[in-house]
Amino acid sequence: MIALLETALARRLLRPLDVQFARMLADETQPDLLLAAACLSAHSGAGHVCLPLENLQAQTLFDGREPELAQQLLTGTGLNTVAAWQPRLLASDAVSDGSKPTPLVLQREKLYLQRSWQSEGRVARFIASERDTIPVDEPVIRAVLDRLFPDTDEEINWQKVAAAVALTRRIAVISGGPGTGKTTTVAKLLAALIELNTGDALRIQLAAPTGKAAARLTESLGQALHRLVVDPRLREAFPQEATTLHRLLGAVTDSQRLRHHQDNPLHLDVLIVDEASMVDLPMMANVIAALPTHARIIFLGDRDQLASVEAGAVLGDICRFAEAGYSRARAQQLQRLTGCTLDESGPEGQSTVSDSICLLRRSYRFDPHSGIGQLALAVNGGDDARVRAVLNDEFADITCSPLTEAEEYQAMLAQCVEGYRDYLQLVVAGATPDAVLLAFQRYRQLCALREGPFGVAGLNQRIEQALHQAGLIKRSRNPLNRWYPGRPVMIERNDAALGLFNGDIGIAMIGESGELRVFFPLPNGETKDVTPSRLPPHDTAYAMTVHKSQGSEFDHTALVLPNHYLPVLTRELVYTAITRARQRLSLYTDVRILCRAVKTPTQRYSGLGERISALMARASASKTSFS
Repeated sequence: MIALLETALARRLLRPLDVQFARMLADETQPDLLLAAACLSAHSGAGHVCLPLENLQAQTLFDGREPELAQQLLTGTGLNTVAAWQPRLLASDAVSDGSKPTPLVLQREKLYLQRSWQSEGRVARFIASERDTIPVDEPVIRAVLDRLFPDTDEEINWQKVAAAVALTRRIAVISGGPGTGKTTTVAKLLAALIELNTGDALRIQLAAPTGKAAARLTESLGQALHRLVVDPRLREAFPQEATTLHRLLGAVTDSQRLRHHQDNPLHLDVLIVDEASMVDLPMMANVIAALPTHARIIFLGDRDQLASVEAGAVLGDICRFAEAGYSRARAQQLQRLTGCTLDESGPEGQSTVSDSICLLRRSYRFDPHSGIGQLALAVNGGDDARVRAVLNDEFADITCSPLTEAEEYQAMLAQCVEGYRDYLQLVVAGATPDAVLLAFQRYRQLCALREGPFGVAGLNQRIEQALHQAGLIKRSRNPLNRWYPGRPVMIERNDAALGLFNGDIGIAMIGESGELRVFFPLPNGETKDVTPSRLPPHDTAYAMTVHKSQGSEFDHTALVLPNHYLPVLTRELVYTAITRARQRLSLYTDVRILCRAVKTPTQRYSGLGERISALMARASASKTSFS
């Protein structure tokens, strides 16, 4: 079996880590455990929370890429059916059903790493615990909401409904695409929470997964709050700055430890987490563990964006419950609070998870003449025919060019030079760090891959060379010295001591001392500078992955896809890239490859929804038995 796993490793179906993990848990006398452990490790590396046993079949192993090798591996286990796997694995000392501590947990025909099992369980219990609305004075809330959300021409003002949902539940999830008004909604929600509060001043904390997302939340929410007409005394209670989740929890440098956890909870009453689609399962479990028992938590995000880089698709898993609709009692309450007519055909009786969710359905960003908006809708709906139609309509804000010829690739690099010209000229002119960082946000090159001519590494190298040839940057002749004024870098590992975190972007400029410093934007609108030698691991950031771009928006976004299809090209990746663009979108791809990606939704294996449903059903049965 180990020899066959080594063959899979040589064919890049497994990673060295996967094979090593399997060998830690089993030997040749346990071929079934060897194969299952290696595949579980590979699934975990791909962002899945668990390994469904049904994937341990010849047609599904390695996504069907090597059927002959898959069949040899399965023959080596002696297991011919999915049903045969569970008793065989549970007979091992390394596997349990969760009732005792073991490296692996197997339940409901899903195999987990112990830590993933525990994290998923914590999140499931937390979401399932929200079964009752908070007692409120409905006429008072209605008056506040009517003032904050004036009548519109919409049949249902979903922003108003979202605020009502969050005001009456301890846990609330608000999901919407670009321009649906998530920030406006939360600004008005904060005003309502502060106005309705009759006790001590509310301790409200804003957080996001990355420094970029936190800075953007601080800026956009500050602008939205400034536009609100509220009592000046209430305005003083508004939160002024967002932070990252790592900073919020007190991440310790070079350690997995967090200062805030179940035994040392956060000091807050309301926590708002933006860009929740980026929050992976372990981080979500950590946030929940550190939340005080009395506190409210409100998740904001876009369920249709890319899932987190690490394991899980927590926001997407939770938002699937919205398909059931509000329970009848909940719909009636929300109607009383908002005056909006809602569907009352939902389930009777027991409250459901969907009672804590609101999906914002109308986008205010893109007008009917916006190709970006039309394309985002088509991609999100998986409608490849509509995608082709939008691209053929020649909208002014979208271009699409293939990269099959060398001349086309050079033309793409020339556009990059023009896209970055303004900020680099500001660097040369000695502009302030604020001005340079703002100008850098106007254009960005996004990629699906990390390596190769269509990936981050290859493009950064080629863009840098093109900028040097254009006279916009001056690189050192010493190949070991990669620094020069204007170089943008992205942090790749958290450093809590420096206050820098994975995904933060800074730009090298000459500081007041006359030496080169790297300037980073802070969530409060200020900047901090660090000497290059003190930076944690980092790399050049003219081009970045679509994953890393989440939480950011750019006036002009360019997306480069490889000239052949790869499994990483999915609907969510394309949708996320498109919705980073505010005014202009340049696509560099063959339309056939783009459309295949649009037809390929991301799949993340998890048991979160199933476990939430089971806990809700158990609670409902228990309540019924005592009534």
